[in-house]
Amino acid sequence: MAKPSPKPKQTTAIDHGVGSRIAFLRAANGLSQSALASALGVSFQQVQKYETGKNRVGAGRLQAIAERLGVPVSSFFEPEPESATENGPSLLRVSGAVELLRAYNQIADDQMRRDVLSLVKSAARVGQHRAAGATVDPGTADAATPGN
Repeated sequence: MAKPSPKPKQTTAIDHGVGSRIAFLRAANGLSQSALASALGVSFQQVQKYETGKNRVGAGRLQAIAERLGVPVSSFFEPEPESATENGPSLLRVSGAVELLRAYNQIADDQMRRDVLSLVKSAARVGQHRAAGATVDPGTADAATPGN
């Protein structure tokens, strides 16, 4: 009597979590999928499959990815903070967030950094007021908000 063939290994929620962390860390390092794939000796499609959780990442490959991204392997298994909606990796997944941080980091002048931060905070307040249906004079948005 023939043995039934075992089911192929299915990906799990952990595989999906590891994949999303690979994608996040790759992007945070300014690497394309092609660049990471080239460093690993695989196709960019394979990196896509890892990042989407369609394919599992073997231990040796995960170690190579960690080395290329400059992080410990354990960083792929760390849970996201409970307040991930306010800070941490989830906030950095917002379109443009990593680019904004990179540009901000390149500003050497401390006063200019403070001015840029003030500008971004003002723009955020104007955006919130507009979303709420209120009209705001951008020249007074800063003065009307306590704490600034």
